[in-house]
Amino acid sequence: MITKEIYSGETHQWFMFGRDPSKPEKIIDTNQYMIRTPKSALLMDPGGMEIFSAMLASVVKQVPITQIHHLFASHQDPDIISSLGLWDTALLDTKLHAPWLWEGFIRHFGMQNIEYAPIADEGGRLVINGVEVQFIPAHYLHASGNYHVYDPVAKILMSGDVGAALEDDDAPLEVEDFEEHIPKMHGFHQRWMPSNEAKNDWIRRVRLLDIDMMCPQHGRVFTGDNVGKFLDWFEDLNVGIAIK
Repeated sequence: MITKEIYSGETHQWFMFGRDPSKPEKIIDTNQYMIRTPKSALLMDPGGMEIFSAMLASVVKQVPITQIHHLFASHQDPDIISSLGLWDTALLDTKLHAPWLWEGFIRHFGMQNIEYAPIADEGGRLVINGVEVQFIPAHYLHASGNYHVYDPVAKILMSGDVGAALEDDDAPLEVEDFEEHIPKMHGFHQRWMPSNEAKNDWIRRVRLLDIDMMCPQHGRVFTGDNVGKFLDWFEDLNVGIAIK
Protein backbone atom coordinates (compact mmCIF):
# COMPACT_ATOMS: atom_id res chain seq x y z
CA MET A 1 0.00 0.00 0.00
CA ILE A 2 1.31 3.43 -0.97
CA THR A 3 1.71 6.04 1.77
CA LYS A 4 2.09 9.67 0.71
CA GLU A 5 2.38 12.81 2.82
CA ILE A 6 0.16 15.30 0.99
CA TYR A 7 0.48 18.24 3.39
CA SER A 8 2.97 19.28 6.05
CA GLY A 9 2.53 22.37 8.19
CA GLU A 10 3.67 23.74 11.52
CA THR A 11 0.89 22.05 13.50
CA HIS A 12 -0.04 18.92 11.56
CA GLN A 13 0.37 16.71 8.50
CA TRP A 14 -1.98 14.89 6.11
CA PHE A 15 -1.27 11.38 4.81
CA MET A 16 -2.93 9.42 2.02
CA PHE A 17 -2.97 5.60 1.94
CA GLY A 18 -4.03 3.62 -1.11
CA ARG A 19 -3.25 1.68 -4.29
CA ASP A 20 -2.90 -1.58 -2.38
CA PRO A 21 -1.63 -4.22 -4.86
CA SER A 22 -2.28 -7.03 -2.36
CA LYS A 23 -6.02 -6.39 -2.00
CA PRO A 24 -8.43 -9.07 -3.30
CA GLU A 25 -9.05 -8.81 -7.04
CA LYS A 26 -12.76 -7.94 -6.85
CA ILE A 27 -12.36 -5.30 -4.11
CA ILE A 28 -12.60 -1.69 -5.26
CA ASP A 29 -9.49 0.36 -4.53
CA THR A 30 -9.95 2.97 -1.79
CA ASN A 31 -8.08 5.98 -0.47
CA GLN A 32 -7.70 6.43 3.27
CA TYR A 33 -6.53 9.67 4.88
CA MET A 34 -5.01 10.65 8.21
CA ILE A 35 -4.33 13.92 10.00
CA ARG A 36 -1.39 13.64 12.40
CA THR A 37 -0.61 16.16 15.14
CA PRO A 38 2.26 15.81 17.66
CA LYS A 39 0.02 14.00 20.17
CA SER A 40 -3.07 12.75 18.36
CA ALA A 41 -4.36 11.54 14.98
CA LEU A 42 -7.61 11.37 13.02
CA LEU A 43 -8.01 8.43 10.61
CA MET A 44 -10.64 9.09 7.94
CA ASP A 45 -12.67 6.39 6.14
CA PRO A 46 -10.24 3.71 7.38
CA GLY A 47 -11.40 1.14 4.84
CA GLY A 48 -12.85 -2.34 4.59
CA MET A 49 -11.89 -5.36 6.64
CA GLU A 50 -10.06 -6.87 3.63
CA ILE A 51 -7.37 -4.17 3.74
CA PHE A 52 -7.11 -3.82 7.53
CA SER A 53 -3.74 -5.52 7.87
CA ALA A 54 -2.19 -3.39 5.11
CA MET A 55 -3.68 -0.23 6.60
CA LEU A 56 -2.54 -1.03 10.13
CA ALA A 57 0.99 -1.73 8.93
CA SER A 58 1.07 1.54 6.98
CA VAL A 59 -0.49 3.69 9.68
CA VAL A 60 1.77 2.58 12.54
CA LYS A 61 4.80 3.61 10.50
CA GLN A 62 3.51 7.20 10.75
CA VAL A 63 1.96 7.39 14.21
CA PRO A 64 1.94 5.27 17.41
CA ILE A 65 -1.31 3.34 17.55
CA THR A 66 -1.95 4.79 21.03
CA GLN A 67 -2.23 8.25 19.45
CA ILE A 68 -5.10 7.36 17.09
CA HIS A 69 -7.80 9.01 19.18
CA HIS A 70 -10.28 9.72 16.38
CA LEU A 71 -11.82 7.83 13.47
CA PHE A 72 -14.17 9.34 10.90
CA ALA A 73 -16.66 7.55 8.65
CA SER A 74 -18.30 9.68 5.97
CA HIS A 75 -21.17 7.16 5.77
CA GLN A 76 -21.96 3.48 6.32
CA ASP A 77 -20.58 1.69 3.25
CA PRO A 78 -18.43 -1.40 3.91
CA ASP A 79 -15.51 -0.12 1.84
CA ILE A 80 -15.33 2.81 4.26
CA ILE A 81 -15.84 1.30 7.71
CA SER A 82 -16.28 -2.51 7.69
CA SER A 83 -12.82 -2.73 9.31
CA LEU A 84 -14.31 -1.12 12.43
CA GLY A 85 -14.47 -4.36 14.41
CA LEU A 86 -10.76 -4.94 13.82
CA TRP A 87 -9.79 -1.37 14.73
CA ASP A 88 -11.98 -1.82 17.82
CA THR A 89 -9.63 -4.53 19.07
CA ALA A 90 -6.50 -2.47 18.34
CA LEU A 91 -7.37 1.01 19.62
CA LEU A 92 -7.84 2.49 23.09
CA ASP A 93 -9.52 5.77 24.02
CA THR A 94 -10.85 6.38 20.51
CA LYS A 95 -14.01 8.00 19.17
CA LEU A 96 -15.72 7.30 15.84
CA HIS A 97 -17.21 10.46 14.34
CA ALA A 98 -19.94 9.39 11.93
CA PRO A 99 -23.51 10.34 10.90
CA TRP A 100 -26.07 9.98 13.67
CA LEU A 101 -28.38 8.41 11.07
CA TRP A 102 -26.12 5.40 10.51
CA GLU A 103 -25.16 4.50 14.09
CA GLY A 104 -27.45 1.46 14.32
CA PHE A 105 -26.07 0.16 11.01
CA ILE A 106 -22.38 0.93 11.55
CA ARG A 107 -22.44 -0.88 14.91
CA HIS A 108 -23.09 -4.12 12.99
CA PHE A 109 -19.40 -4.03 11.95
CA GLY A 110 -18.42 -4.50 15.61
CA MET A 111 -17.90 -1.83 18.24
CA GLN A 112 -17.21 -2.60 21.88
CA ASN A 113 -14.41 -0.23 22.88
CA ILE A 114 -14.59 2.68 20.44
CA GLU A 115 -17.07 5.41 21.41
CA TYR A 116 -19.63 6.49 18.80
CA ALA A 117 -19.67 10.29 18.42
CA PRO A 118 -22.71 11.11 16.24
CA ILE A 119 -22.53 14.04 13.81
CA ALA A 120 -25.70 16.14 13.59
CA ASP A 121 -27.34 16.84 10.24
CA GLU A 122 -25.92 20.35 10.11
CA GLY A 123 -22.35 19.07 10.54
CA GLY A 124 -19.91 20.05 13.25
CA ARG A 125 -16.31 20.64 14.27
CA LEU A 126 -13.54 18.63 15.86
CA VAL A 127 -10.40 19.96 17.55
CA ILE A 128 -7.45 17.56 17.49
CA ASN A 129 -4.55 18.72 19.66
CA GLY A 130 -5.36 22.35 18.76
CA VAL A 131 -6.09 21.67 15.06
CA GLU A 132 -9.72 22.30 14.07
CA VAL A 133 -11.45 20.47 11.24
CA GLN A 134 -15.03 20.85 10.04
CA PHE A 135 -17.58 18.16 9.17
CA ILE A 136 -19.28 19.45 6.01
CA PRO A 137 -22.77 18.07 5.21
CA ALA A 138 -22.89 16.14 1.93
CA HIS A 139 -26.24 14.41 2.37
CA TYR A 140 -27.41 12.14 -0.47
CA LEU A 141 -23.97 12.26 -2.11
CA HIS A 142 -24.48 9.34 -2.16
CA ALA A 143 -25.73 8.35 1.31
CA SER A 144 -28.69 10.02 2.99
CA GLY A 145 -26.49 10.87 5.96
CA ASN A 146 -23.05 11.82 4.66
CA TYR A 147 -20.20 14.23 5.53
CA HIS A 148 -16.87 15.46 4.27
CA VAL A 149 -13.91 16.79 6.26
CA TYR A 150 -12.51 20.27 5.65
CA ASP A 151 -9.23 21.55 7.06
CA PRO A 152 -9.13 25.37 6.74
CA VAL A 153 -5.41 25.58 7.54
CA ALA A 154 -4.24 22.93 5.07
CA LYS A 155 -7.04 23.97 2.69
CA ILE A 156 -7.91 20.34 2.07
CA LEU A 157 -11.39 18.88 1.54
CA MET A 158 -11.65 15.13 2.06
CA SER A 159 -14.64 14.61 -0.24
CA GLY A 160 -15.67 10.98 0.20
CA ASP A 161 -17.33 9.60 -2.93
CA VAL A 162 -17.61 13.03 -4.56
CA GLY A 163 -14.81 13.21 -7.11
CA ALA A 164 -14.37 9.44 -7.09
CA ALA A 165 -13.02 7.64 -10.14
CA LEU A 166 -12.55 3.99 -11.05
CA GLU A 167 -8.83 3.50 -11.59
CA ASP A 168 -6.19 0.84 -12.15
CA ASP A 169 -3.96 -0.02 -9.19
CA ASP A 170 -1.00 1.71 -10.83
CA ALA A 171 -2.85 4.95 -11.65
CA PRO A 172 -1.23 8.26 -10.61
CA LEU A 173 -2.29 9.74 -7.28
CA GLU A 174 -3.08 13.19 -8.72
CA VAL A 175 -5.25 14.38 -11.61
CA GLU A 176 -2.99 15.79 -14.29
CA ASP A 177 -5.28 16.25 -17.32
CA PHE A 178 -8.83 16.99 -16.16
CA GLU A 179 -10.50 16.35 -19.53
CA GLU A 180 -8.75 12.99 -19.80
CA HIS A 181 -9.96 12.12 -16.30
CA ILE A 182 -13.68 12.79 -16.94
CA PRO A 183 -14.53 9.36 -18.44
CA LYS A 184 -13.26 7.71 -15.25
CA MET A 185 -15.74 9.75 -13.17
CA HIS A 186 -18.75 10.19 -15.44
CA GLY A 187 -20.69 6.96 -15.02
CA PHE A 188 -19.88 6.69 -11.32
CA HIS A 189 -21.29 10.13 -10.51
CA GLN A 190 -24.36 9.82 -12.70
CA ARG A 191 -25.45 6.57 -11.07
CA TRP A 192 -24.24 6.89 -7.47
CA MET A 193 -25.30 10.51 -6.92
CA PRO A 194 -29.11 10.40 -6.85
CA SER A 195 -30.14 14.04 -6.44
CA ASN A 196 -29.38 17.14 -8.51
CA GLU A 197 -30.83 19.30 -5.71
CA ALA A 198 -28.49 17.77 -3.12
CA LYS A 199 -25.56 18.02 -5.53
CA ASN A 200 -26.14 21.72 -6.16
CA ASP A 201 -26.59 22.44 -2.45
CA TRP A 202 -23.19 20.82 -1.79
CA ILE A 203 -21.56 22.79 -4.60
CA ARG A 204 -22.89 26.09 -3.24
CA ARG A 205 -21.57 25.18 0.21
CA VAL A 206 -18.15 24.06 -1.04
CA ARG A 207 -17.60 27.09 -3.27
CA LEU A 208 -17.48 29.17 -0.06
CA LEU A 209 -14.45 27.19 1.16
CA ASP A 210 -10.82 27.93 0.33
CA ILE A 211 -9.64 24.64 -1.17
CA ASP A 212 -6.21 23.83 -2.55
CA MET A 213 -6.74 20.07 -2.62
CA MET A 214 -9.85 17.87 -2.91
CA CYS A 215 -9.28 14.27 -1.83
CA PRO A 216 -11.90 11.65 -2.76
CA GLN A 217 -12.19 8.14 -1.38
CA HIS A 218 -11.57 6.52 -4.78
CA GLY A 219 -9.26 7.62 -7.57
CA ARG A 220 -7.03 10.66 -7.80
CA VAL A 221 -6.58 13.84 -5.80
CA PHE A 222 -7.58 17.19 -7.35
CA THR A 223 -5.21 20.12 -6.87
CA GLY A 224 -5.04 23.75 -7.95
CA ASP A 225 -7.31 24.70 -10.87
CA ASN A 226 -8.61 21.13 -11.14
CA VAL A 227 -10.68 21.68 -7.98
CA GLY A 228 -12.68 24.43 -9.71
CA LYS A 229 -12.84 22.44 -12.93
CA PHE A 230 -14.38 19.53 -11.03
CA LEU A 231 -17.00 21.77 -9.38
CA ASP A 232 -17.96 23.26 -12.76
CA TRP A 233 -18.17 19.82 -14.36
CA PHE A 234 -20.17 18.33 -11.50
CA GLU A 235 -22.57 21.28 -11.48
CA ASP A 236 -23.41 20.69 -15.16
CA LEU A 237 -23.78 16.92 -14.77
CA ASN A 238 -27.28 15.45 -14.60
CA VAL A 239 -27.24 12.80 -11.85
CA GLY A 240 -29.65 10.11 -10.65
CA ILE A 241 -30.23 8.82 -14.19
CA ALA A 242 -31.36 5.26 -13.43
CA ILE A 243 -34.99 6.37 -13.11
CA LYS A 244 -36.33 8.43 -15.99
